[in-house]
Parts: sequence; C-alpha cells; structure tokens
Amino acid sequence: MSLDIRLKRVDRIYRPGETVAGTVVINTKGKLSHNGIKLVLEGVVSLQLSSKSVGLFEAFYNSVKPIQLCYYTVDIAKPGKFEDGETEIPFEFKLVPLEPQPQLYETYHGVFVNIQYSLKADMTRSLLAKNLSKTLEFLVEVKSQAPGKSAPVNFKITPETLENVKKSSLKNIPHFVIEGALESAQCNINKPLIGEITIVESSAVIKSIELQLVRVETCGCAEGYAKEATEIQNLQIAEGDPPKGAKIPIFMIFPRLFTAPTLATKTFKVEFEVNLVIMLSDGHLITENFPIKLFRLDEVDSIGSF
Repeated sequence: MSLDIRLKRVDRIYRPGETVAGTVVINTKGKLSHNGIKLVLEGVVSLQLSSKSVGLFEAFYNSVKPIQLCYYTVDIAKPGKFEDGETEIPFEFKLVPLEPQPQLYETYHGVFVNIQYSLKADMTRSLLAKNLSKTLEFLVEVKSQAPGKSAPVNFKITPETLENVKKSSLKNIPHFVIEGALESAQCNINKPLIGEITIVESSAVIKSIELQLVRVETCGCAEGYAKEATEIQNLQIAEGDPPKGAKIPIFMIFPRLFTAPTLATKTFKVEFEVNLVIMLSDGHLITENFPIKLFRLDEVDSIGSF
C-alpha cells in the first residue's frame, strides 16, 4: 500500500493567487481501513543564526522564529475503507497569504534563510496499523517590480584600486591592469549574467580566473542584525595565462532554488554579489566584488548586449 500526492502541473511551479490542484493517490492490495486523510498546504520562512551570531543579542531568538506565509488544511477523506487498486482524491487550494502576512515570497533554499512551500497528506489508521504520510514540495515564483534603466558596469583593476591593501605593501604586489564590464548590475533571474574581462597588463603569470556567485543573508531585528555571506557556485572562466588584450567572456546562469529575486523585509534580507577572482602563479589573489540585484519578470526581456 502507498500514499502519494500528484500535482496537475508537472513542473510544480505556481504564482501567488493561482490554484494549486492535484490528487492524493492511494494504492492498496485488498481493502484498506483508515480513520481519514488530512491534507495540509504550508508555506514557511525558516531563519537560522550562524554560530558566530548566537548569543550576541537576546532579541535574535525571537526574530528567528519561523514565519508562517500560508497554512491551509482540509479533510479530504472521512473514515472508511478503500477498495483494492488505485483511488484518486482530487483537491484544490488557492495560493494566497495567511493574514496578517502581506505577501508570499519566492521559493529559496539558502544557508540561514529558507523559504519553502509544501503539501502534506496524512492517513491515520487504527492503533495496530501504521499511519501513512507523504510530503511534496512545490515551487512559488513571484514577479518583481521592473527595474529602471540599467547601464553596463565598467571596471578597471590595478594594485592601487585594491581594497584592504596598505600603500606600503603595494611594492610587493605584481603590476597588473585588468579591465572589463558586466552587462548590468540589475539581472533578470531567467537570463544569464553576461560580461567580459581583458588582461591588459600583468607582470605575473595568471593561473586561473574564476567567477563566484555569493548569497548575503541577513537575519535580525531593531536590536541588531547578523549578516553572513556564503558561496553558491564558482565558475572557472579562464585557465592558464590568457593572451594580453583578449576579451574573455563572462557567462553565468543563476541556479534554480539557490537564487531568488533580491528580498528585504523587517526580519531578514536575501541579497547577492558576484566576485571576480584572479589567481596568480606566485600565490597572489586578486578579488573584485560586484553587488547585483536580481528580479523576475513575466517575460524574458533583453536589457542590452555587448
């Protein structure tokens, strides 16, 4: 015997205000007695503090309580018996926020912030029989406000432009000039991050050029905030010493679930950055940071191209 949940949409993607519809499927060999089936739709924001932040502020313990975005329950089957074979029980839920929650947020799987939506079916049985349960996660996508006019982010990196480097230490850093541009710092999550980088000059041999996508998650309240940056993915865009003057393309796809439109609320924030990391053969590491804002549109619109 088995209990399963099947949604009408194969991709399991929904927007706020839409109807989440499907069936609960029971497969059994012979007749199956039960005490009813309950189905629950739930959306929750789970917050967690890093080990560095725990104990800093007492108020944090209240601010990291789960935030209930939506919660709806219905009894889809009264106590009775299921006949031999497969039985399908249809269900429908309107995907709307639970009052006083103002809105639903997009599905996001992070380290310190998680936004998840799920359906759970529970079949209760007699004391001597095993209860059956099934949980299915579905995804919620939320349209963002369209950004204003965007422009390419041009950059030029030299030893003098590096942050956190003392002037007295510049003489120990190899000479280099690196130029490039990102298509925009406002990125449609459905489209790749595009740009280019050029090694104009470098007295040291370059070992590798990498592009890091970083999530910056903030949890807290008025008394204080805990902010943590963690890496989502790392792409190598060049290996070895590239020819001087050659344009190296930047092309990064935003991974599903681990990225979402940039979000800021009273108790948590989810933001994103891109790090350009150039490793030299002598052990030096050159890093340039670019804060980016992600958004989602109904249609994939072109912002521009090189």
